Amino acid sequence: MLKASQVGGALSEEPELTAAQLVVTVPQPDDSGANTLDRYDWQAAMAAADGLQLYLKSLGPAKRLGVDEDRRILCEFHEDWVVIHGDDAELVSGKHREESVGAFTTINQLADDGGIAHLFLRWRALSAKPTCRVATTAGLAAGEAQKFEATIKALRAQRLGGLAIQAPTEEISYLKKMHGAIRVYGAKHLPKSWTGDGVPALSENEQLSETAHFLSMLTLQTEEIRRSHLFYAAPSMYAKPIVEHLGYDVPPESVWNAVHGLFRTRMRAAGPRPEGALPPVLAYMNGTGLPGPAENERSLSARIVTMQDIDLAVMTAVANPSAYESLSSPMHMSRAAVKMRKGECSPNSIARGEQLRKDYHGYWRSRMSGDPSAMAERVSLRRLLLRISDKNDTPELRAAAPWGAKLWLKFQDATDEIAVAKLPVGMDSDLLLGGLVDLTNACQIWFSDEFDVAAEIDRVRDRNNGSATQ
Repeated sequence: MLKASQVGGALSEEPELTAAQLVVTVPQPDDSGANTLDRYDWQAAMAAADGLQLYLKSLGPAKRLGVDEDRRILCEFHEDWVVIHGDDAELVSGKHREESVGAFTTINQLADDGGIAHLFLRWRALSAKPTCRVATTAGLAAGEAQKFEATIKALRAQRLGGLAIQAPTEEISYLKKMHGAIRVYGAKHLPKSWTGDGVPALSENEQLSETAHFLSMLTLQTEEIRRSHLFYAAPSMYAKPIVEHLGYDVPPESVWNAVHGLFRTRMRAAGPRPEGALPPVLAYMNGTGLPGPAENERSLSARIVTMQDIDLAVMTAVANPSAYESLSSPMHMSRAAVKMRKGECSPNSIARGEQLRKDYHGYWRSRMSGDPSAMAERVSLRRLLLRISDKNDTPELRAAAPWGAKLWLKFQDATDEIAVAKLPVGMDSDLLLGGLVDLTNACQIWFSDEFDVAAEIDRVRDRNNGSATQ
């Protein structure tokens, strides 16, 4: 067994600061390097997802922030971003890998391309106090990579259980491989206690113990969404839970764009500063002490996103969602929109149909929150809508293709003819039309001959992605 119940060497001589204080106090030991615009955008999205998760936790059942809420994210300092809460901090390295590159297969790949060696160096420079995470689009291939993750989980369980951190005999080889990889890929910035540069060098066993301790603090977050899918998927994946928790009837896209834009700005250290551009007058007079963690954090304010910042962004988007819609609104990509487009309905009809479908959902969400009769009424209405569809989708209509636009007009006439007295309370002809679009989205109504809807959606997305990159 290799034992690492504590981190040895010079670490014990570091100031007794918390992980959160160390993150804003200790300078970066090396430059993280240049980022491309695409990388910034994807990393900003992943940091925004972390921010929204923190925000959801901060809201709690009361759906509002507490007066002492201190969760925050520090962008592009020490690592791609740092999640801070109380005395705790988590360093996060975001690694986007294209699908063509494939999964991580070896420990060397994880140490180098996966950024684990760099994470170790930052963790070591911060007195081994923060936890660490790698967020990547890649997966872990069967074999060495997956077995290495199993080693991480075993060491983490020991730490969380208050046990001495020990690498089981069958996993020592993976620990040794990561130790060797750190020495290779982090060679330029290894701690002095590993190189013996002016201080007594740690033995190999002591270095292995530090490596084991580091791995117990590490999490691998794999198979995250790739940048090519962010535009379409991120609002539903990351913003929709917030919108639903708060109970607002606004497009998740607006909330996502507001929060994502906030993180894009802070990733470039372009956020507001308390002193603005005022000069540092009388900043270094005789008797002035060294800045503490609080002062250091204020100097990094342009890089920090607080929960209050996210709350303001969310509430602004809720109050004026149209201001945060994409400047070039994406083509509607729901199943209903794709089917109506295939039937050659006009863009205006598709846009109206999508809005009416949202209104229809909003109606039933409100009704079913406290009305026990709502479910039975909704089932009855569904039967009525299917009868309208069946009655108007005739062989004569289908004789001259395309016929989707004609069916849409017939649906409008049919819903206008139904007396309001026969409908559920608060229902009208427009909401009935929204119900027909909802059934279209469920593939119970068609505006053309049947086709592979999923394949058509993929085709349109690929075409849009191709044109967006030109």
